[in-house]
Amino acid sequence: MQFQAVYEEKKMSAAEMAARIPDASHIFSDIFLAQPKTLYEAINNRCLADSMRSCTITTYLDLYPLVCYTEPIRFAKNLQGTSVFCSALTRKAVGQGLADYLPNTYWDQPALIREYLDVGVFVVSVSPMDSHGYFSLGVTGSDSAEYLKKAKMILVEVNQQMPYCAEAPKVHVSEVTALCEADYALPVLPPAKLDAVSTTIGNLIAEQIPDGACLQLGIGSIPDAVGMALKSKRHLGIHTEMLTDSMIELIECGAADNSCKAIHPGKTIATFAYGSKRMYDYIDHNPSVAILPVDYVNNPYTIAQNDNVVSVNAALEIDLSGQVCAESIGNHMFSGSGGQLDYVRGALMSRGGLSFIAFPSTAKGGTISKIKPFLAPGAGVTTGRNEVDMIVTEYGIAKLRGRTFSQRAKALISIAHPNFRDELLFEARKMGLML
Repeated sequence: MQFQAVYEEKKMSAAEMAARIPDASHIFSDIFLAQPKTLYEAINNRCLADSMRSCTITTYLDLYPLVCYTEPIRFAKNLQGTSVFCSALTRKAVGQGLADYLPNTYWDQPALIREYLDVGVFVVSVSPMDSHGYFSLGVTGSDSAEYLKKAKMILVEVNQQMPYCAEAPKVHVSEVTALCEADYALPVLPPAKLDAVSTTIGNLIAEQIPDGACLQLGIGSIPDAVGMALKSKRHLGIHTEMLTDSMIELIECGAADNSCKAIHPGKTIATFAYGSKRMYDYIDHNPSVAILPVDYVNNPYTIAQNDNVVSVNAALEIDLSGQVCAESIGNHMFSGSGGQLDYVRGALMSRGGLSFIAFPSTAKGGTISKIKPFLAPGAGVTTGRNEVDMIVTEYGIAKLRGRTFSQRAKALISIAHPNFRDELLFEARKMGLML
C-alpha cells in the first residue's frame, strides 16, 4: 500500500511531465516499444508552443514521430535529434545533416552511456507497477538498465497494455521522478512478405542448420523464411537480439525448446521484442522468456558460450573482398550497425557456430547488383572482410572465411545474379583478383 501512495504522489499528465524537462536537457529513450508515445506527443507540443529550448534527444529505431526529425529546421532551437539507428522517421533528417547520428556497436552501447554520454533525462514506457513497487520494462532490455543508473531525471509512462516480463530490467517507483498513465495498444510489426527469392534463401540456410543449434535471426523476410524452413528441426535454442514471431512459432510447433543451450537452458533469451500482439501476449508473465540488457545478450563472449550458434543477418551490399555494408547507402545512413557484428563474432567464437549474411542478389527491380567490385563511396563497413563467414543469395552460398581474395571473388561472382556475372568478372580481373 505504501508503494501505491508514492505512485499517486508522482502521477501527473504527460503534459505536466514534459513541462518538468529543463531547457538545455539531454534526453534519451531506448529502442522501439520502450519509447513513450504520450510523452513524445507532449514533448512535441512543448516545441510547438516554443516552451522548450536548446534540448537534445537521442533515440533508437523510432516508432513515433518527433518534431526534431519531421521538421528539424523549424524546431532547431527547441529540440535537436540524434539517432543511434535510423528508422523511416529519422533517416531523412540525418541524411540532410539536420539531425545527428551516433556510430556504435549495439553490445557496446551501455559502455558508451557510462563513459561518454551526459544523460539528463531518460523517458521510457513500462508495464503497470507490481505489488513490490517495481515497473517492468516489458519487452525491452537493450540499454535501459544503464540509462536508469545514470539519468538525473526518470520520466515513466505506465502503459496498461505493456507486457510484464519478470526477467526484464525494472525500475522502482521510488527511483522515478514522475509518471503518467496510458492505455494504448502496442504497435505491431506487419508480417514480412515471403517471395520466391526469400523462400529460396531461407531454405538454403535452413539446410545448413543442425538440430540443437542456437539461433539469432534478424528482421525481415529472409530471417522469417529461415524460421519457416526450420519447423522440422528439433531442440533448437533461441539467444537473439530481437525476438520475433517466427521464433515464437518455432517454440509453439516444438522445433525450439532451448534444451541444448549451455547458458539459460529452457529459456528464450532476447534483448528486445517487436512483433504481433500474439507475441506480446506470449511474453506477458511467461517465466520461460528473459529480456536482458544488451551488453550481456549481445556480448560475443556470452553468445559463444552456447555451441552451434547460428546467426542470420542482412546486408545492403558486399564487395568482392568480403566487406559488408548493412547500414548506409553510400554515405547516407539507412539504418545502423545494430548487433550484426556482435553475432558474427559470437557465432564464429562458438564451437560449431555459423554466421550467414543473406540478401537478394539484386535491388531496384533487378537493375543493381548487391555484389559489387567496391562498396559505394562513403558506405559504412558493418562487418569487415576479416570476420565475414558465409554470404547467401538465391543463387547459393559463398563460404568466405579462410578464403583468399581470388577465391572470395570467384565464390561471390558465382552467387551473383547471372546478368551481372560477366561485368563482375571483368572488374575482378582489372583488380587483379582472378588468379
